[in-house]
Amino acid sequence: MFQAIVFLPLIGAIIGGAITLLGAYRIRAAELAQMGGAGHGHHDHHGHHAHVVEVEQPQDPTMGHAAHADPHAHHDAHGHGDHDDHDSHGPVQPVATGARVTEMITTGAVMIAALLSWVAFFQYGLGHHEAERVQVLRWMTSGALEIDWALRIDTMTVVMLVVVNSVSALVHLYSTGYMHEDPQRPRFFTYLSLFTFAMLMLVTSDNLVQMFFGWEGVGLASYLLIGFWYTKPSASAAAIKAFVVNRVGDFGFALGIFAIYAVFGSVSFETIFADAPGKAAATFSFLGWGEAPAMTVICLLLFMGAMGKSAQFGLHTWLPDAMEGPTPVSALIHAATMVTAGVFMVARMSPLFELSHTALAVVIFFGATTAFFAATVGLVQNDIKRVIAYSTCSQLGYMFVALGVGAYSAGMFHLFTHAFFKALLFLGAGSVIHAMHHEQDMRRMGGIRRLVPLTYWMMIIGTLALTGFGIPGVIGTAGYYSKDAIIEAAFASEQPIAMYAFVLTVVAALFTSFYSWRLIFLTFHGAPRAPLEVMKHVHESPRVMTIPLIILGVGALLAGVVFSGDFIGHHYAEFWKGSLAGGDHPEIIEAMHHVPLWVRLSPFVMMALGFVTSYYFYIVNPRVPVELARRHDVLYRFLLNKWYVDEVYEVVFVRSAKWLGRFLWKTGDGRIIDGFGPNGVAARVMDVTRGVVQLQSGYVYHYAFAMLIGVAGLFTWFMFGGVG
Repeated sequence: MFQAIVFLPLIGAIIGGAITLLGAYRIRAAELAQMGGAGHGHHDHHGHHAHVVEVEQPQDPTMGHAAHADPHAHHDAHGHGDHDDHDSHGPVQPVATGARVTEMITTGAVMIAALLSWVAFFQYGLGHHEAERVQVLRWMTSGALEIDWALRIDTMTVVMLVVVNSVSALVHLYSTGYMHEDPQRPRFFTYLSLFTFAMLMLVTSDNLVQMFFGWEGVGLASYLLIGFWYTKPSASAAAIKAFVVNRVGDFGFALGIFAIYAVFGSVSFETIFADAPGKAAATFSFLGWGEAPAMTVICLLLFMGAMGKSAQFGLHTWLPDAMEGPTPVSALIHAATMVTAGVFMVARMSPLFELSHTALAVVIFFGATTAFFAATVGLVQNDIKRVIAYSTCSQLGYMFVALGVGAYSAGMFHLFTHAFFKALLFLGAGSVIHAMHHEQDMRRMGGIRRLVPLTYWMMIIGTLALTGFGIPGVIGTAGYYSKDAIIEAAFASEQPIAMYAFVLTVVAALFTSFYSWRLIFLTFHGAPRAPLEVMKHVHESPRVMTIPLIILGVGALLAGVVFSGDFIGHHYAEFWKGSLAGGDHPEIIEAMHHVPLWVRLSPFVMMALGFVTSYYFYIVNPRVPVELARRHDVLYRFLLNKWYVDEVYEVVFVRSAKWLGRFLWKTGDGRIIDGFGPNGVAARVMDVTRGVVQLQSGYVYHYAFAMLIGVAGLFTWFMFGGVG
C-alpha cells in the first residue's frame, strides 16, 4: 500500500511528462507557422507572454497618500494571463496535446494516494498498527556506507502523508478549473505531481540521504512551478530567488548530514536515534573551535536547512515572491509541501535536538521572531496573496516555537490543522482572483460578497480558523486548538527564552486577527472599487473549484475538535506510539493543559481585539487607517517594505557579489591573467612581427644588400675566430 501511496504521483508525473514532450512538437510547429504567416516582425511570438499593461494606481482607500509606495500592488498580468485572458496578450498558443488526459491521470493518481493515506492514518495513527520499515531496494554501497531506499512508516509519517496527499489532490482538482485555458496544462500538472512525489519521498525517508533527495526534489519542483510562466521576468526572478536562498539553507543541512555521519558512522535514523544518548558529550573540531559540542553544531546546521525551506527570519525572503506562480502552486507550497519540510525535519530529528539546549533556544528565538515579524508585515500588504503568504511565514514561526519548547506533538498538530485552513485561504483567494479578472490588489476590490457567496463564506471559515476563533474551554475551529496549544506550551516551558516566545506569539495573534479580517473587509465588503466593466463580470467559480473549498472548509472547522485529543490530548502517547523517538515532553503536554486562566484567555482576547479594530478601521471609519499612515509614515513604509531586509541583502550580498565578480572579471582575469598571460604574450609577438614585417620590402637590391651584410659578417667571424 505504501509503495502505491508514494509512487502513484511519480507515475502520474512520468506519464504527464511524456505527454508534455509530445505536445511540445505541436506547439513548436504552431509557433513556426505563426511566425511564417505573420511576416517580419508583425507579431512577436514571444512578446505577448511578457506584455504588461501599465495602469495608474488609484488612491488607496485604506492607507492614504502612502499607497503608491507598495511595490507589489498590481494588476495580475501573469505571463499567460493566469488562465483565461489571452485575448489581451496577442496570439494564443494552441492547447498542448493531451491536456485533458494529463489532468485526469495526474489528478486520479494523487486522489488514490490521498485515499490510501487516510486508510494508513486510521491504521497506524488511530489504530493499533505498529511502526514498520518497508524496504524498496538497496540504493548505494560505498565501503562501509550502505544506504537503502526504504520507507519509514509510523504515526508522524502517516500524518504527513494525509497532509501532503489530501491537499495535493484538492489542488490538482481545483487546478483543472483554474488553469482550464492555459495552453501549458500538461506541463503544469506534471510539475504538481513531481512536487508531490518529492515531498512524499522526504516524509517517508528512512535515512538522511533519502531525506536530502526529497529535500532537493521539492526545491527543484518549487523552482519549476514558481517560474511556470517563465516568459514573465518577475516569475523567473522569483523562481531563481527561491532556488538561491534555499541553497544557503541546504548547504547547512548538507554539512549537518556530513557531521552526523562523522559522529555516528551512519545516516540511518534507527542507528542515529539509538546511539544519540551516548553521543551527548561528543565534541569535534569545527571552524577552529577545537572542542565544539557535536550535538549543538549538528543541530544548528540542520536548523539552518530548516530555516531555508520553512522561510524563517533571515532566509524568508523567497516566500512572498513565490506568489508569482499560479495560485494553486501557492496553496501547495504553503499548506502541504515545501514550507512544512523544515518543521517535519526538526521534529523527526528531535532526539538530537533534545541533547542541545542551545539549539532548542535558537529554534525558539527564530520561531518567535518570525511569527512576530511576518505578522507585522502582513498588517499593511495590499496584494491578497501576499497577505496570506506572510500569514504562512508567521504560522511556521509558531510551529518552531512548539518544537523548541519540546511540544513536538503540538507543533505537528498545528502543521496538520494549518494545512486545511491555509490551503482553503489560498484557493479561496484564487477564486476571488478568478472572479475579479485576475486582480490581486485588495484596493481594487470590495463589495463582491453577494456576487461570490460560496467563496465568501469559505474565506470566512478559513479566517476564523487562522485567527483561532473559539470559545475557551468549549469548542473552536482548527486553529483554536492547535495555535492556542503552542502559546500555552510556550508559557509552561521552563526554558528562559520561552517567555520571549510567549509574548511575541500572543502579540502575533493580535496582528494575525487584524490583517486577516482586513483582508475580508477590503475584499468583500464596502463599496466596489473595481472598474464597472470588471464588476459586471464578477461571478462564482465553477463547481470543480468550489468543491475543494468546501472539503477544506470542513477540515478547517472540524480538524481541531476531532483530532486534538489524539495529537495533544490525554491519548497523545497512544497516538504517536513513540514516533517522536522520545523527543516529546509529557510534562509540557500536561502543564499546558493547566496554565492560568489569563493565559488561556489571552489568544481569545487578542483575536477579538484584532477583529474589532479591523472592523472599526475598514467598515466603520475607513479614514482612520489613512490618517495613521500619514501620521506614522516612517513606520508604515518600514512595514510596507518588509523591514527593508531585501534592501539590506541587496547592498550587503547582491551588490557586493556583483562588485567582486566584476573586479575579478575585469581586473583579475582581464588585466592580470590575460594581460600578462595569453593576451600579453600575443601582444608582444605582434609587436615583434610588426617590426620584422618592415624588413620585407619586396625590392631585390634590399635583399642583395642584406645578403652582402650577412656574408661580410660571416667572413669577419671566421677571421677573428681563426686568429683566436
